[in-house]
Amino acid sequence: MNAPLPVPPRAPAAPGTPSRPPAALVALHWLTVAAVIAAAAVILLRGEISGRAVKQWLLDGHRHFGLLVLALLCLRIGLRLRLAATRRAAGTGPLARMERIAAAITHAALYASLLALPLLGWALSDALAKPVHLFGVALPSLVEPDPDLADALQAWHLDAAWALLALAALHAGAALWHHFVRRDEVLRNMLRARRPR
Repeated sequence: MNAPLPVPPRAPAAPGTPSRPPAALVALHWLTVAAVIAAAAVILLRGEISGRAVKQWLLDGHRHFGLLVLALLCLRIGLRLRLAATRRAAGTGPLARMERIAAAITHAALYASLLALPLLGWALSDALAKPVHLFGVALPSLVEPDPDLADALQAWHLDAAWALLALAALHAGAALWHHFVRRDEVLRNMLRARRPR
């Protein structure tokens, strides 16, 4: 009877790299994921519904989840600026440097998409002369009502949604690559937040 093949060990963490990110940062990450999925789900469901009242309710839900994404992004940026300890220590060698550059570019693009998408949706509602409300509070208008501008904003909003989908897929693929190929702790760290001491 053949002995089972040994499982390769996971790569050790780089010196100076925090074992786990702060719990607040992890919570904001997964709340953002949930809000993005919810915003996409309700707008896709709206296309399958015929009732006008339900369609309007779903559109309002889409706007609320979009604004929640915007609020969570602002919190994440503020938290990242405050918590310098969450930044990973620099690795050595050209491969590690290229990985850091690729990760930084992907994160910057993700943050830009998460910022642009709800702002474009907000401006689109204003251009359609449909005031944006958040929990019953009217938000200030970003643009004046303009049908031509609304058409352009709708196209940009859709393009931004596709860009976010592509970036999210790339981000998830990188996490799985770290987990199954590199066998390091990157994905596990996002599932097991560091508890404050």
